[in-house]
Amino acid sequence: MGGYHLKTPISEEEIRKLKVGDVIYITGIIVTARDKAHMKALKEDIPEELKKYLENGVVYHVGPVVKREGDKWIIVSAGPTTSIRMEPIEYDFIKKYKVRVVIGKGGMGDKTLQACKEFGAVYAHFPGGCGALAAKSIKNVKTVFFLDELGVPEAFWILEVEEFGPLLVTMDANGNSVHAEIAKEVEGNFKKILEQI
Repeated sequence: MGGYHLKTPISEEEIRKLKVGDVIYITGIIVTARDKAHMKALKEDIPEELKKYLENGVVYHVGPVVKREGDKWIIVSAGPTTSIRMEPIEYDFIKKYKVRVVIGKGGMGDKTLQACKEFGAVYAHFPGGCGALAAKSIKNVKTVFFLDELGVPEAFWILEVEEFGPLLVTMDANGNSVHAEIAKEVEGNFKKILEQI
């Protein structure tokens, strides 16, 4: 497998070497977090153990499908959710918890891109529809936070992963964004179409 193979915790130096278009694989700990988890972590004090997993860590925008087998949790499917929903709060989340990699689908906006540049983070795209593939890289559910309060999709699941990917870096710590470039191209094409009408 080509690309960059990162192990958590990930240093800012490692992240700043990555460029848009790079492929990465992650081994170690990934923390799942969607809208409610982000908001809870920004409004309240969260356990120190959870903070340690987030610092120099990886956040995955996902609502996993989970089943219980005896005393163990098994991740059945873990396909990404649309990341743009977290755009209003991702900057503050990256700043507060020193997150290095944000994984999701569909990309994010200028505010998150600014956080990546300021604090040393990247956004990595995982293709939608590949939930079962993602689950294969998850070796163990280490623990879960706020399950009773937030429910299965929104809880913080702490996952031990091996070679999780391939993930495509689409926003880097140098201020480059595939999503911004595509948006400009679409806007330009749209204007051309309107001129021809």
